[in-house]
Amino acid sequence: MIRYIKSGKTDDAQSAVSEQTQGIVAEIIRAVRQRGDEAVREFSRKFDQWNPASFRLDEAQIAECVASLSDTERGDLAFAQAQVRRFAEAQKSALVDIEIETLPGVVLGHKNIPVGSVGCYVPGGRYPLIASSHMSVVTAKVAGVAHIATMAPPFNGRPNAAIVTAMHMAGADEIYCVGGVQAIAAMALGTETFKQVDMVVGPGNAYVAEAKRQLFGEIGIDLIAGPTETLVIADHTCDVEMVATDLLGQAEHGLNSPTVFLTTSKQLADDLPKEIERQLTVLPTAGVAGQAWRDYGQIILCDTIEELVQEADRIASEHVQVMTEDPEYFLEHLRNYGSLFLGSRTNVAYGDKVIGTNHTLPTMRAARYTGGLWVGKFLKTCTYQRVVTDEASVLLGEYCSRLCAMEGFAGHQAQADLRVRRYGKKKP
Repeated sequence: MIRYIKSGKTDDAQSAVSEQTQGIVAEIIRAVRQRGDEAVREFSRKFDQWNPASFRLDEAQIAECVASLSDTERGDLAFAQAQVRRFAEAQKSALVDIEIETLPGVVLGHKNIPVGSVGCYVPGGRYPLIASSHMSVVTAKVAGVAHIATMAPPFNGRPNAAIVTAMHMAGADEIYCVGGVQAIAAMALGTETFKQVDMVVGPGNAYVAEAKRQLFGEIGIDLIAGPTETLVIADHTCDVEMVATDLLGQAEHGLNSPTVFLTTSKQLADDLPKEIERQLTVLPTAGVAGQAWRDYGQIILCDTIEELVQEADRIASEHVQVMTEDPEYFLEHLRNYGSLFLGSRTNVAYGDKVIGTNHTLPTMRAARYTGGLWVGKFLKTCTYQRVVTDEASVLLGEYCSRLCAMEGFAGHQAQADLRVRRYGKKKP
């Protein structure tokens, strides 16, 4: 039996907040579409109190940012990017061009072609998400994207030096200091200053996510990300301190970040609320994490491991952390998750910052039908076909003609019939 010991706000309450942003986002996009740079600057002043001479950083500004970091800080960024690059390269090696002869004289194939240009957005509001630079820029570079523009909002009234350094080290071709919907719209639509890109990727707040949703189709996107989600699955082999630490470690992302504890241990379920309150007394980000836990936190008690899997697949969380007697069971049986963290030696923070997998992941149950950002997102798998013999063209043409007739497509049928007549003639 599955029992809900603590429940959070409903999906309806969360979606109502999202609906409130639609009009604001549409207005900003419309303004950028109509007035270009002027509108970008207007909204930058309004929302970020940021009005620089140029939103694009020049070489001197970038060099200043890089120089302001210590050797250790730059080394740490290089280490994280090396892990992301290594895993992305391994993923890309699994994507191969193919060509096969499906019938005598009929050759089909596909090529993996990189997207031409990508805009990478890096959030920098409450927390400057430096790691998003690695996840987007490094991965796009490995995929072979020819031109990469990056954008991040100002932090404390100036470009964030660590974000700029990470973007530069990752290989960004252009670095802009501008944020929010106006940044997404500028990249997607193009203005006097901003070159239009083919695709926009990266996480962001509800307004950024809505901007990507409204612009999807004009440009490609990675996914529409909502608030950070984490699901911790644990049994009697795990201790309550680790459960509480790992839940609060993700709850600090935002006031509306769902954190769910799924367990077969009644003792853990009973002990968790008190342990969370204890940790909140010393956690520097308790104001955010505590509110998120109180409003969106859940405790769910199951009787069996099969029920744990059933409930986890229903929730389809962005991050799923498994600390049980047999974590491999969940790797074998779980189907709906953004990324899976197996065993107590790993945690979601490793995935967010340094381990090498991508931290831009599906939220709001999108894990039921998609994975997260990876090197394959920057590649278009495009097919081609070649018919190399008369006999093959006639064979296909005869089938195609009859199938077109069944559908009433006379013009299509004419294409097929022409090949049958032309290539079916007996040679002298």
